[in-house]
Amino acid sequence: MTRARTMLDKLWAAHEVLRREDGVSLLWVDRHLVHEGSHHAFAKIKERGLPVAEPDLTFAVVDHYAPTRDRMRIADPQIARMIETLRTNARAHAIRLYDLDDPGQGIVHVVGPEEGLTLPGLLINCGDSHTSTHGAFGALAFGIGATEVAHVLATQTVWQRKPKSMRITVDGELGFGVTAKDIALSWIARLGTGGAQGHAVEYAGRAIRGLSMEGRMTLCNLSIEGGARFGMVAPDQTTFDYLEGRRAAPKGTDWDRAIADWADLSSDPHAVFDREIVLDASEIAPTATWGTSPEQALPINATIPDPATADPAKAEALRAALDYMGLSAGDMLEGTPVDQVFIGSCTNGRIEDLRAAAAVLKGRKAKVPGLISPGSARIKAQAEAEGLDAVFTSAGLEWAASGCSMCVGMNGDLVAEGKRCASSTNRNFKGRQGRGARTHLMSPAMVAAAAVAGAITDVRPLLEGRQV
Repeated sequence: MTRARTMLDKLWAAHEVLRREDGVSLLWVDRHLVHEGSHHAFAKIKERGLPVAEPDLTFAVVDHYAPTRDRMRIADPQIARMIETLRTNARAHAIRLYDLDDPGQGIVHVVGPEEGLTLPGLLINCGDSHTSTHGAFGALAFGIGATEVAHVLATQTVWQRKPKSMRITVDGELGFGVTAKDIALSWIARLGTGGAQGHAVEYAGRAIRGLSMEGRMTLCNLSIEGGARFGMVAPDQTTFDYLEGRRAAPKGTDWDRAIADWADLSSDPHAVFDREIVLDASEIAPTATWGTSPEQALPINATIPDPATADPAKAEALRAALDYMGLSAGDMLEGTPVDQVFIGSCTNGRIEDLRAAAAVLKGRKAKVPGLISPGSARIKAQAEAEGLDAVFTSAGLEWAASGCSMCVGMNGDLVAEGKRCASSTNRNFKGRQGRGARTHLMSPAMVAAAAVAGAITDVRPLLEGRQV
């Protein structure tokens, strides 16, 4: 009898060119995404006089350094140089470039799905850890380092050791005001930032099937913050509905054949995973981080932990986080004042995220300043067509162009030292949003609620009676 296989098994086997004696596999790469930070890899192949092996499978996006204001007159010479270097490399190798003035420009992990470049069954690489986002479509997607980026550019293959398999099943239905961001922060808080280390995570269960593609992308995006090599969701009708008609998606009879193939990617009914985790969706509440690691997250109505009563192995990290964040053990997370807010990033900068934030902000005023940067130019245009930009600006928040923006702060969008920011992004490490910045991660709706309250607060009362 044929052994039951996981989705990981199926995808890995489909892309394995060969396997070395040490067990490391050479994998064929279907899509290679590059950005401004990929300049080291281009320099490496230039030194060796090598061309890009498959320029038609390589796509360049201006995102990390993309200015969100006055983008046609870049004042910072370093930012201008980084963007121009990507342009030069794209021209030299005949690579499709999503430049600042391109109607398809945006964050690389938003552009791929929007364009239909991201499809079930593909292997997708990018020199960015949040490449795992694309796994929401039933793809094998993971970030790689500069040397590996150069290898993919030169050969369209990558060497990788197959990770162990892990399934996180979220049973039941999510409560009112609870999102994919809350699922992710909840499991990371429970298992720790190393909880899925060495594993590929497949998400399953009724709550996962109930998520939109935007929600699934958020979940897979954050898999990295729990130590996973990547995250995945098996494709289903929700996936197919999202992809149908996308520019690079199959058309006509090719589409019908593709759906038939994609339907076989799910894990077999009796497939065995190396690790199984089961969560009850009804127990997940709106969640926010309080510390300097994604695992330092709590339900909104919880109190900040006391290092004296914590696991001794983590006590020192808790003390350091409290000190950096300017908080005290026993304080309520709800009511913690914020100085500013940010909505955007490859984690939560999609149209569904903006709609959720607008549902909270409509007819209300923000007590603190904030920036909203949509995940792509197309999302920006759609949001404006729906009037969401007017909701944000009427509330007193700034509506900007698309890019990674304040998530990583490479483009000049920063949180000032000592200031506290409610953010829809993916990382709250020390200095992530700027030197000395204090970042609290939460869903876009929770960020909007923080803007209205001027403090971290439960979004649910603010959503009562409103259409999300």
